Amino acid sequence: MNYRECLMNAKKQMVARNLSENAAMLLMMEITGKENHDLYMEFEDEISEDVLKEFNEKFELLLTGEPLQHILGYEYFYGYKFIVNEDVLIPRPETEELVANVLAYYDEYFSGKKVQLCDIGTGSGAIAITLKKEENNLQVTASDISEKAIETAKKNAENLNADVSFLVGDMCEPLIEQNLKVDILVSNPPYIPTHEEVEHSVKDYEPHVALFGGEDGLKFYRVIFERSQLLLKEKSMLAFEMGYNQKENLTALARQYFPNSRIEVIKDMSGKDRMLFIFNNLGE
Repeated sequence: MNYRECLMNAKKQMVARNLSENAAMLLMMEITGKENHDLYMEFEDEISEDVLKEFNEKFELLLTGEPLQHILGYEYFYGYKFIVNEDVLIPRPETEELVANVLAYYDEYFSGKKVQLCDIGTGSGAIAITLKKEENNLQVTASDISEKAIETAKKNAENLNADVSFLVGDMCEPLIEQNLKVDILVSNPPYIPTHEEVEHSVKDYEPHVALFGGEDGLKFYRVIFERSQLLLKEKSMLAFEMGYNQKENLTALARQYFPNSRIEVIKDMSGKDRMLFIFNNLGE
């Protein structure tokens, strides 16, 4: 069997099950270590027995709706390779934009100084580890309520040689218990409303504790806004990922807790409102 026959057959099966046909190509690319243009150049070449065996085994899992990242055991984020599994949320491309904006604002408002940053609900550690890798002047502490998630995050930090401290506990609490005072607070909290429909591959394979944010999706923002008052230095910055349709409600909520702060919503590359930034006493 050549690559063309294998991938055309796989594509038909994926379409028949209403699954993303691109996943089969991505799976073959990862198994062979080839870019898609290389595969297209070799479309008529015969597939080796080893590659075909591995592809077929993993493709059967793909047909069940299991995420490709879980089948492979990793996902790339900001150019770094992160272990992912059923205990952590798979890092999304839009979260890379949150990281990029945090780095840009750090440069603007903290001018290269050493500052303390915390990442609440770290999951795989993608945000915390990437920020540390990209800016060594950040002293990074990350927390998560899930011990298994923290185990995965620690492995990622070790694999990527990132000096990040990890704490287990509910939202801000383990940081408060450590009497930590932070300049930058970052979080990608669960923000999907409980009643909202989500894809089968997300609902059935990713941890619900990292997905759902109460009836209106804002439950964990409320918790962080309130409890962060015990964490933040006078001059500080908060950065959050948010749902594309939450701008009005979330900014109103932020104003309740931070009435004298500058509140800014940033659009992602698709033009959707996806990031909330809060700046405290940055003019002083």
